[in-house]
Amino acid sequence: MNQASPPTYPITDRVRESLAVSKRGCEELIPEDEWVKKLARSEATGQPLRIKLGLDPTAPDIHIGHTVVLNKMRQLQNLGHQVIFLIGDFTSLIGDPSGRNSTRPPLTPEQIKANAETYYKQASLVLDPEKTEIRYNSEWCLPLGSMGMIQLAAKYTVARMMERNDFHDRFKAGTPISVHEFLYPLMQGYDSVALKSDLELGGTDQKFNLLMGRHLQVEYGQEAQCILTMPLLEGLDGVEKMSKSKNNYIGISEAPNTMFAKVLSISDTLMWRWYTLLSFQSEAQIEALKQEVTNGRNPKDAKVALAKEITARFHGAGAADAAEQDFINRSKGGVPDDIPDVALLGAPIGIGALLKSAGLAPSTSEANRLIDGGGVRVDSVVISDKGLKLEAGSYVVQVGKRKFARVTLAG
Repeated sequence: MNQASPPTYPITDRVRESLAVSKRGCEELIPEDEWVKKLARSEATGQPLRIKLGLDPTAPDIHIGHTVVLNKMRQLQNLGHQVIFLIGDFTSLIGDPSGRNSTRPPLTPEQIKANAETYYKQASLVLDPEKTEIRYNSEWCLPLGSMGMIQLAAKYTVARMMERNDFHDRFKAGTPISVHEFLYPLMQGYDSVALKSDLELGGTDQKFNLLMGRHLQVEYGQEAQCILTMPLLEGLDGVEKMSKSKNNYIGISEAPNTMFAKVLSISDTLMWRWYTLLSFQSEAQIEALKQEVTNGRNPKDAKVALAKEITARFHGAGAADAAEQDFINRSKGGVPDDIPDVALLGAPIGIGALLKSAGLAPSTSEANRLIDGGGVRVDSVVISDKGLKLEAGSYVVQVGKRKFARVTLAG
């Protein structure tokens, strides 16, 4: 006897709108046709979809690069779907090998607990906490036990596991791969089974793990989740992905004035990408703003608006206004609005080397001559010490009356 075909649901304007929100700024939506069907079913039945994001609490706090996927979660949450913020307290004990060329030391339970508390507090600044389901994967991973772990491991082959780029490259290079590392993608995939997720979000570096969730859900007799990957946000330098190790990041717990100034330090080109991935303005609003800039409006106006939006999200509107005023006060003294943005690595860096690298002096010796003549200012302060070293941060550097640069230093 043939089974009845699953019901089909109409693709309404609301479904199309939800699809557009889903795809905004995303890298991949796999498979898109299945997601459309899920959205149509949800619209017709009134049953919210279950949308999962898992984060391992591997550090005490997060930077705005981590909030790219949180922003996407909030957009889907605003559409009425159930979002699940999953804290990987169990998987953190294993250590995620994604994108790594060596085994990562696992964290202690005490480190995980402390980090998890901070993670959720900070994520709540982006998500609506009253409409967010908070889960810890130790809930189902610990009861799985040794028997369940063996049964889970039987559902995936070593050959398929070795197709993963980091495992393949490490094996080819003769770099050790511990057996426990194979368990990480299995356990992350099992999270999707336990939560019966309809969609899982992650960075592009998580694609293998997200696809594992689809595979295991089918193995356990469930409807397969769709996956949505978000790009990794470029940091202040506009080149490397945002990372604390590269010191090109904005921590969401940084002081409002620092956060505001750092956003203003990014290039005009990077600003629009940050608008797409970090702003809650609609795509139509962003496109209208971009058109205004094309028609002659100062791009700094758009950057200030972005800096205020991001600062207000984590510190409140009042703090954002105060940060803007502080920046204006520090930038007074004849500094033009359209000075070039320069991103440099290697902090701390000597003032002479900085002037040369920023194109404000042809050589270090000429830079020193300019300093001796009192012609160099940093944040409106005249520099007289040729031995000055500047730490990581953003600075308005002036040479003479006409040369300016907004220099962002990273380590």
